Amino acid sequence: MTKMKQLHLQFWATTLFFTASVLHAQQIDTIATKKADTVSTGISNATLNSNAIEDTALNIPAIENKKEEEKLQDLVEAYQYDSLWLAELHKNASLFDEMYAEVSELEVDKNYVFDLPTDTLKARLKLLNEKTPFNISYNSSLESVIKSFLTRKRDLMQRMLTTSQFYFPLFEQELDNYDVPLEVKFLSIVESALNPKARSRVGATGLWQFMFATGKMYGLNVSSYVDERSDPIASTTAAAKYLKKLHDIFDDWDLALAAYNSGPGNVNKAIRRSGGYKNYWNIRRNLPRETAGYVPAFLATMYIFEYAEEHGLKRIKVERPYFETDTIHVKELITFDQISKLVDISVEELEVLNPAYKLNIIPKMKDKKYALRLPIKHIGQFVNNEEAIYAFAKKQLDSIEKPLPRLVNSNDRIRYRVKSGDYLGKIAERYGVGVSQIKNWNGLRSNNLRIGQRLSIYPRKSVPSVASVKKTAKPKPKAQLPKDPSKVHVVKSGDSLWTISRKYPGITIENLREWNGISGRNLKPGDKLRLCNCSS
Repeated sequence: MTKMKQLHLQFWATTLFFTASVLHAQQIDTIATKKADTVSTGISNATLNSNAIEDTALNIPAIENKKEEEKLQDLVEAYQYDSLWLAELHKNASLFDEMYAEVSELEVDKNYVFDLPTDTLKARLKLLNEKTPFNISYNSSLESVIKSFLTRKRDLMQRMLTTSQFYFPLFEQELDNYDVPLEVKFLSIVESALNPKARSRVGATGLWQFMFATGKMYGLNVSSYVDERSDPIASTTAAAKYLKKLHDIFDDWDLALAAYNSGPGNVNKAIRRSGGYKNYWNIRRNLPRETAGYVPAFLATMYIFEYAEEHGLKRIKVERPYFETDTIHVKELITFDQISKLVDISVEELEVLNPAYKLNIIPKMKDKKYALRLPIKHIGQFVNNEEAIYAFAKKQLDSIEKPLPRLVNSNDRIRYRVKSGDYLGKIAERYGVGVSQIKNWNGLRSNNLRIGQRLSIYPRKSVPSVASVKKTAKPKPKAQLPKDPSKVHVVKSGDSLWTISRKYPGITIENLREWNGISGRNLKPGDKLRLCNCSS
């Protein structure tokens, strides 16, 4: 078994169904006491055995026509865990906007009222500082942020204590692989509120909020189907590499975090403007506003996780999850809807287990392998029936009139400059994409555009450049001038199509363009223009 596969199994096996206990702890305790052989009516224990599932071939033609009561039923307690777990994760997805606004607009010097004596806080921060390479010395700004989180964002932090159990084992393993302090795991809370689909106003995406260029630099590919910035394992590996590189530059973990947020260039500028100081707190006033609150938010989160119980925040530990998961390399294009029908798993669960797939489609691409993550109990069913599953998927896709989006790689990205008269619908039609896609790619909250604005677009149809059009376009034959001099205008200095059209009633600028094959506006003195659609 490969190291990565072991990591996958360990991560998902120890964390998958923790969140159900947050809102329904009492209900789950009751469910857990039921006998293990409690199953839905008419289904035997042997049917639920994973080996039995692996040995059962799928009857593909009968799947869509199968009656609801004939479908394979799950354990009652497992069904409860599934639905509650998914509901909790979907509910957590909305926390990203709240955390993003809090960090970017954080007032680090404002006083918040909370029963936390300064001397107590100083003593706790000193103990915390001894256990970490980060500089956690007391200052009034950090105290302000901690009290803000314990009052205004108390519910958010409570939820993070629970959701973190889903991701932190994975984060710790990857951070350790690259000798990055394990405390960096708290950065993911500040960055995304642990939402793998999080997207900021400027287009940063995923648990670790990678911008397009930085993500690509560290191996995270983006296409019309897949955004690896949303893949928990791939993005964590990239974040560990990037943070390690930043630490190599600044030799300080606080500055590495600041550079992760605002870029190393802004940190270097802040160091220069401060007169050469290299302690984060000495250069903070010279950093962008968002970064000024970024490191304090990280340190405040670390403190709250360490002293959660002292502040009445309950750390609910979850029992062993119901099942493990594993991955399969998919060999043909297939959709989440098809997988859901074929192996009896909800589309919502597939989305949670496979957040990197943007359109709920797993594509097929030459020289690129894409993986599908499934619960262990479905793995054998899928593997033993792969050929039949792919054949069914292909037949169904071929019957769809509307073609699926063409796979467009990150290398195909273009940078479009907004011109006068442009609007999102016009640009979307030009490149064969949707308005919502352009908004998502560029973190746009409205349809408003400004002239000169740059947009990242992954076109689904090729659009020839102006240069190539000019190169390939055949020159139009020069129009023959009429013999009647009254039907010809000789261009003088200062003439324009508009002034010429005013001299001849009934003739418009469009007429002059059409009759003379003019596409631009430039006229040269001495040019002769036809004043009619005639040949003589």
